Amino acid sequence: MGQTEGAVCGVVVHLPEADPGRQAAVLRNTANLLRALGPDTQVEVVTHGPGVELCTGETGLADTVAQLREQRVTVCACANTLTARDLSEDDLLPGVAVVDSGVAHLVRRQREGWSYLRP
Repeated sequence: MGQTEGAVCGVVVHLPEADPGRQAAVLRNTANLLRALGPDTQVEVVTHGPGVELCTGETGLADTVAQLREQRVTVCACANTLTARDLSEDDLLPGVAVVDSGVAHLVRRQREGWSYLRP
């Protein structure tokens, strides 16, 4: 699957860590990226493994996630991780998207021409 003529590709940000300080830094980087590239830039933050704690609010960053979502950033949680941790979509912050596999989603986006960032 290649990039189509005139397609606008975005940036996919990889977040597999649970550390709240690390998550806050990644979200700051994401906000800075959006400011630098402009509000029309598509950005997705993809969490899996321990990083999915961002999506449940466990790391205390729910307000930051909500602010990014207001700027049209998509925050994704890995369904495989949710299953492994016995979590459901009801356990996630409002508006968090679920992807079948966090790592596969990262690969798909890169194949589509998206830029990959792991701050």
